[in-house]
Amino acid sequence: MPSEELFDVVDEQDHVLEQLPRSVVHARKLLHRAANVFVFDSQGKLLLQFRSATKDEYPHCYTSSASGHLSAGEDYLESAQREMLEEIGIDTQLEWLEKFPGTCNNAYEHTVLFRTYSDGPFIFDPVEIERAEFLGFSQIDQMLSEDESQFTPPFRQLYRWYRENCSH
Repeated sequence: MPSEELFDVVDEQDHVLEQLPRSVVHARKLLHRAANVFVFDSQGKLLLQFRSATKDEYPHCYTSSASGHLSAGEDYLESAQREMLEEIGIDTQLEWLEKFPGTCNNAYEHTVLFRTYSDGPFIFDPVEIERAEFLGFSQIDQMLSEDESQFTPPFRQLYRWYRENCSH
């Protein structure tokens, strides 16, 4: 069995305190780091992934185009590029949009949101992603109003911020 991934445990100011295994960080609800990428196609639609049933957190929920925890010692951009390549099979320029503090509402993750543009081709990781689709803002807004629990809490926070600040 592969060794468990190590995360940087951080304080409220995002300074590294120590490294601990993923399961310990999640069980203790310790602050850690994540990166999310919103991928837009040439029509302005946002790629959403539908998480596989085997995910330990929020299985069968919609989330960002690509996202993941930073490994110990990794920076936000490195993580975003790695997750994008591993999960959806693309390597594009990323634009840093905003950094959000870790709270109980976003899984205790200090999170950076990046944006990029691509029409693919995409290669989806079948272990992580059951399916993925490009959706317009009005469709996502409608889905959120009908049942926000079909989206991960971190995605809901990032999407609402994006809609307020970037999609005018």
